[in-house]
Amino acid sequence: MKILTIVGARPQFIKAAAVSRVLRKVPGVQELLLHTGQHYDANMSKVFFDELSIPEPDFNLGVGSGSHGVQTARMLEGIEAIIQQEKPDWTMVYGDTNSTLAGALAAVKLHIPVAHVEAGLRSFNRTMPEEINRIVTDRVADLLFAPTLTAVSHLEHEGLADITRFTGDVMYDSVLFYSGLVEQNPGKYAVTDIPADYFLATVHRAENTDHPENLTSILQAFGAIQAPVVFPVHPRTRKILADRFALPANLIMIEPVGYLEMLWLTMNCRKVLTDSGGLQKEAYFLRKPCITLRTETEWTETLHDGWNIVTGPQTAAIVEAAQAHCPTAPSRDSFGTGNAASVITGLLTRE
Repeated sequence: MKILTIVGARPQFIKAAAVSRVLRKVPGVQELLLHTGQHYDANMSKVFFDELSIPEPDFNLGVGSGSHGVQTARMLEGIEAIIQQEKPDWTMVYGDTNSTLAGALAAVKLHIPVAHVEAGLRSFNRTMPEEINRIVTDRVADLLFAPTLTAVSHLEHEGLADITRFTGDVMYDSVLFYSGLVEQNPGKYAVTDIPADYFLATVHRAENTDHPENLTSILQAFGAIQAPVVFPVHPRTRKILADRFALPANLIMIEPVGYLEMLWLTMNCRKVLTDSGGLQKEAYFLRKPCITLRTETEWTETLHDGWNIVTGPQTAAIVEAAQAHCPTAPSRDSFGTGNAASVITGLLTRE
C-alpha cells in the first residue's frame, strides 16, 4: 500500500510526525511525504523536520506565500503532477490549511481516496479561511478521522456518519511523547533569557493581525498584564508590528521556536494567550490555563472547568481573564487516550 501524506504548515508537521512514526512500522506500507512549502521559513519548517525526526520530504513544492487563490492554485498543480506520477492508494491530509484543501481536491479529482486527519472541526464562522477549508475537505474525503466526539457529532449532523471514525487527537499523542523528552532533558530545550512567572503569547490569525483595531486592543491588554509576556513572533506578524504599532514594555518578542522549545515555554509559563487552535489544546493537555484571543473556538472541550476562556480581542476581557484564579479541577480527557496514531494507522491500512 502506498500512502501520500501532504503537509505544509507547522501544526501539520507535528501531527504527521505522530502518525508517520507508527505508519512506517507497518509491513507492506510505503509512505511518501509531500511538503507544499506553505511554511517555508527555516524556523517555521526545517527545524520541525529536524527535531521531530520526521523523514525528509520526498517532494517539496516550495510554493511559498501568496494570496489564497495563487497559493492554492500552485499547490494543486504540483500535487496533481505527483499523484499522477506516484499513483498512491490513499492521500492523507491534515487540519485546515490551504495545503489540506489543495491535497484533497487534487486527489479526489484523480479518483484517489482521501483520508482527513482532524476532521469535523467547526467554528461556525465562515469568514475564517480555515473553516471553508475544513468544510470542503470533509465533503470530498472518503474517510474522516475525528479527534473528539464533538467533531463526530458535527459530521453526523452533516450526513457523513458512514465515513466518520472517532480516533482521538494525534496532537495529544505528540504532547505526551515529546513533553516526556523535554522533561528528561529540560536544559537542552530551555529558551534562554526568559524571566520567571511569564505569560506565553502567540498571535497569527488574519482576524487579528489584519485588523489594526484588534491588534491594538490585544497589545494594550498585554501591556496591562502585570507580568512579562513572552511572544514568539511569526515572521508575517513581526513585519506588521514593526510597521505600525507601539509595543508595551513588558512584551518580550523572540524568534519562532521549535516544537520542543515551545513545549518547554508552555510547560513553564503561568498562562497562555493565543489565537492558535493547536496551542489551546497543548495548554489544555499540559494543564496550563489558556486565554483565547478569538470570538469562538473549535475546541469546545477545552472550555470545561475554566481551563480555556474565550475573550476575543477585547482589552478588558483579556486582562480580566489573565487576572482570574487558575482552575483547580482537573481537565477532562476528551481527546482520546493518546493512541490516535495507532488507531488511524489501523483504520487506514484495513480500508
